Amino acid sequence: MNMLAFGVPGPSEWVLILVIVLVLFGAKKLPELARSLGQSMNEFRKTREDFDKELHAAGNEVKGAVQQPYQPAPNQPPQNPPRPSQSAAQQNPPSQQPTQSF
Repeated sequence: MNMLAFGVPGPSEWVLILVIVLVLFGAKKLPELARSLGQSMNEFRKTREDFDKELHAAGNEVKGAVQQPYQPAPNQPPQNPPRPSQSAAQQNPPSQQPTQSF
């Protein structure tokens, strides 16, 4: 038994579906429903196209970063902080050195 035969409605089924929709919603609501359905489909299409553009731009950005050859940074010696000319003990004489209290 072919399972695809049950998935796609034929012309008589479409007519039956349209009659049921007409009875449920009425003739005045059908144009509004069709308009809102068309607007929704248009908005979905625009959003999908924007997403595709962003995805392709990100892919091209990654490709561009990967294709560039690796260039190591130039070797620079590490900079040491300047040393004080005198030690801490020499800067503060013993009488002025802080005392520790316990």
